[in-house]
Amino acid sequence: MKLEICSFSGHKIYPSKGKTYVRIDSRSFRFINGKSESYFLQRLNPRKIKWTVIYRRLNKKGITEEIAKKRSRRTVKHERAVAGVSWDAIRAKRNQKPDARAAARQAAIAKSKEAKKAAAATKKTTTGSAAQGAKVSKQGAKGFAPKAAATSR
Repeated sequence: MKLEICSFSGHKIYPSKGKTYVRIDSRSFRFINGKSESYFLQRLNPRKIKWTVIYRRLNKKGITEEIAKKRSRRTVKHERAVAGVSWDAIRAKRNQKPDARAAARQAAIAKSKEAKKAAAATKKTTTGSAAQGAKVSKQGAKGFAPKAAATSR
């Protein structure tokens, strides 16, 4: 037993029921009753007619099975080591007293400042002696020939 589907309403059409409409381009449409055929011929949109299956699907009518809320997954917290530092080292730092941590931070900052000063001093001495020579453009340093001097007319 083959069930057809109404071209307008989307309802099932059982054998020996309904109407078939064949258009001039030989395309056939099946309708469950004269009402759906009439609405189809009036070119009404089945999405806007409330008793059609299409309308009910679009507007989520009559769906009773999916009332239960979808379960959301609980996030699971994992304690992992950061790249280069083990989990034990992280835990030890976390358990330190705030004043001890602040003192260690100040010492690290002072150490990095000293290293920066030393690097700046060495850079100043090396660049100071090289800057005394004639200035050369990047292209000149690479070996390109200098441009010809412009002559006025």
